[in-house]
Amino acid sequence: MQKGLKATWPQAIITFVLPVFLVGFIRWAVIEPFVIPSGSMLPNLHIHDHVLVKKFSYGLKFPFSDYWIFRWGNPQRGEIAVFKYPKQPDVYFIKRVIGIPGDEILIKLGLITINGHNWVRNPISAPIVSDEDFDYFEESSGSEKHIVRYQKNFLDSDEEFKIKLSDNEYFMMGDNRDESMDSRYWGTVTEGLLVGRAWKIIIGCDETLPSNSMLCNPETLRKDRFWLKVSQ
Repeated sequence: MQKGLKATWPQAIITFVLPVFLVGFIRWAVIEPFVIPSGSMLPNLHIHDHVLVKKFSYGLKFPFSDYWIFRWGNPQRGEIAVFKYPKQPDVYFIKRVIGIPGDEILIKLGLITINGHNWVRNPISAPIVSDEDFDYFEESSGSEKHIVRYQKNFLDSDEEFKIKLSDNEYFMMGDNRDESMDSRYWGTVTEGLLVGRAWKIIIGCDETLPSNSMLCNPETLRKDRFWLKVSQ
């Protein structure tokens, strides 16, 4: 009996360690869920949306570091990316990529100009779920299109912002343009702070569990926020 008991120890260790290793590997190198904490990406990402992020989309990093082992991709203008907040790297932000290394960016009256070319911005009807205090626009950086919003009458302001990005910098903005703390206020994002590209909204809810902010309260699930492609 004792010999049989000893024989089960390697199996028990493998049974316990292998799933933990696989989960850790997947979250480190492949895909990881994140929860949207604020309304800075409205109307496309809502508060408490649970989003899957492709961590392998840009490359592979050494575990627990900001150094790349391999790079095989770069964020593109217009896509939504997760990154570490430059002022506090243990906090993760999600924003839209506006500028990539080498870009010259001008933002005037809300209109984005990259290297002398204006992004197209056209007014649209408000989405079904919207706020009457905002105006909504379809914005395009080229082939991709997405929706942004501004507070009413904000585009009449004289706000102007200019920046020239270095070879290691990305410029990020929220789609909720007047209610987003982003690169206009705290600066650019360097390559080492990149985490991955937002891919799918798993589920959304009005509230998360008090005991775990990473889990939705089942009583507040939103059926219209299930397995949606993130607007790129």
